[in-house]
This record gives sequence, structure tokens and C-alpha cells, in this order.
Amino acid sequence: MAKKLFVGNLPYTTTSEDLQAFFAKFGEVVSADVIMDRATQRSKGFGFVQMADDAAADAAIAQTDQADLDGRKLTISEARPKAEGSDRRFGGGQRDYDLAS
Repeated sequence: MAKKLFVGNLPYTTTSEDLQAFFAKFGEVVSADVIMDRATQRSKGFGFVQMADDAAADAAIAQTDQADLDGRKLTISEARPKAEGSDRRFGGGQRDYDLAS
């Protein structure tokens, strides 16, 4: 079964291809995505990697958590599901106040 990893504190120059290559030495990488800011199209400094098998993912966590990548210490952990109600989009909601007052 595939396991998804959270990769934090990435150098801002890291691409999804770099992330995939970094984790490929541990096993088959199903996907690797560096999260980008929509407005600036720059990296947010974190990403997600999905490994094809759990043993490879566990080995990757054990061997790369706190590893140095281009001068930054990575934080690697198993990704947690997005919390219920954590949608951070703004606007479109009902206001509790009257702008005309």
C-alpha cells in the first residue's frame, strides 16, 4: 500500500523533480509535489511524497528526517489527513455585521 510523506523545511529552489529524485533511492516514488503559492508561483517550502510501499516510506523517514538538503534540515513525517473543516478559503461567507451602519 502507498504511504504519503510530509516533507517540510524544503529549500525554496527545490522542484517536484528534485524531491522525487531525493526519495527514489528508498524505493518507487508514486508522486512528489512541492506546494507552490498560487499568487507568486514560488515554493511554500514544503511538499508531499507518495511512496509505493510502506517499508520504503518508513526507511525514507528514518534516514532523511533532519537530513541536510542545500543547507536546510528537512522535517519528514507521515502525512496526516486534512482536518475536517480546515478549508482556509476566504470570502463568500455570511457576515455577522452590517456594513451600512
